Amino acid sequence: MEALFALLLILGAGTGAGAMVIRNLYYICQPNEMLIFAGPTRQLSDDRRVGYRLVKGGSSLRVPLIERALRMDLSNMIIELKVSNAYSKGGIPLTVEGVANIKIAGEEPIIHNAIERLLGKSREEIEQMARETLEGNLRGVLASLTPEQVNEDKMAFARSLLDEADDDLVKLGLVLDTLKIQNISDDVRYLDSIGRKQQADLQRDARIAEAQAQAQSAIQTAENQKITALSQLERDMGIARAEAERRLTDALTMRDAVIAEAEAEIASELARIQADVPVQKERIKQVKQQLQADVVAPAEAGCKQSIARAQGDAASIIENGKARAEGTLRLAESWKSAGSNARDIFLLQRLEPLLQILTASIPEVEVENVTVIDGQSGNGATKTASFIEQLRHTTGIDLTAAAQSLTQRQLQAPSDDSDR
Repeated sequence: MEALFALLLILGAGTGAGAMVIRNLYYICQPNEMLIFAGPTRQLSDDRRVGYRLVKGGSSLRVPLIERALRMDLSNMIIELKVSNAYSKGGIPLTVEGVANIKIAGEEPIIHNAIERLLGKSREEIEQMARETLEGNLRGVLASLTPEQVNEDKMAFARSLLDEADDDLVKLGLVLDTLKIQNISDDVRYLDSIGRKQQADLQRDARIAEAQAQAQSAIQTAENQKITALSQLERDMGIARAEAERRLTDALTMRDAVIAEAEAEIASELARIQADVPVQKERIKQVKQQLQADVVAPAEAGCKQSIARAQGDAASIIENGKARAEGTLRLAESWKSAGSNARDIFLLQRLEPLLQILTASIPEVEVENVTVIDGQSGNGATKTASFIEQLRHTTGIDLTAAAQSLTQRQLQAPSDDSDR
């Protein structure tokens, strides 16, 4: 067929009649339509054999005497739907109004269904066929849904209708682009009662939502106040921390200043003390010299004087001791030379001062014998006589005899001195 078509082109190309023939045989296909050239049979990709060929969105030449060119409009068709007394699930009759956008399928393999069923029909006939099909599907979908479901979710209802009608429309070679449900009503005012109930529910829900919103607003207000209070507390805490840090910094700075001042004072005092050390050393030397002059030297002189005085006293004591020792030696020699009378002589020497005292008040008489008359008498002579008698009895010394002997010696003493 292609060879024959090329032959015709070659034969008619050189003549004006051929140009007219080619113009009559040349068909241009618009983007919203499809050319169908009916003629010899051909095999499709699914092994089906059809007596036409398709041209979409381009141009082609019709083979004269063999093919016939037909056009099919693929533009959109708007179909208004209205179903009355369509019983829903539960037996409630509903009236549904909607609008659908359909068109003839332009893609294989659905296009073959459209060619077989719709080729040669007018758009009005195609729209009526599609409307009746959609209305039937709409009644079927309404029978499976309650009025509440239909009324509450029109989008879900439309999707269910699309799913239900898709198979039937495909069989017709049609494609449903969109389907919108515009209105749903009923003659028994069932949906109105549902609406009133829903309105009451909505009012209830609105009041609940309002109360919840007010409660949420109060909670949010309290939360905001809490946040504000916490922010103020944090701000106050930050100010307090900053003030504390400032005070700490001031204290540390003051501490450093006080330490520096104290160190300066200590350094100054240390420098003053170090500078005063030589002065104090000189003062110590001066005090030592003054002590040497005022205390040590007089003390040394006093010491030397005391030593000299002690030496003098010691010499006197030594001499006295020597004299006493010599006297004692002489006494011992005299005692030794006196023989048995030495004891009496020693005692008499010791009693001589006593006797002098006793005899100072007694007239010079010769005593033959002393006799104690009355020991209780208060007379001095009586006491003396009593003492002499007691002494003779206790010590064996006869004071009377001794006194006589002493008297005789004293009497003899002048004659001896005169002889000398």
